[in-house]
Amino acid sequence: MSTISPSAPGPDPSGPEASGADQTNAAIRRLVDAQTTDGAWPSEEYELLLVEWAAAMRDDATEPVS
Repeated sequence: MSTISPSAPGPDPSGPEASGADQTNAAIRRLVDAQTTDGAWPSEEYELLLVEWAAAMRDDATEPVS
């Protein structure tokens, strides 16, 4: 039997040094974690966050590396 150990904590994905994609990914995680078992799903909010995440991924990919 294998156990999965948590990885070492990294930088805060919602902190000021986080990329736009990291910040949006953290918002998606908060949305998913906040869901209840009543079956309701905020699909419009989720879709908006996915669009923001995709845009941030494009922006992050075109930023020059320092």
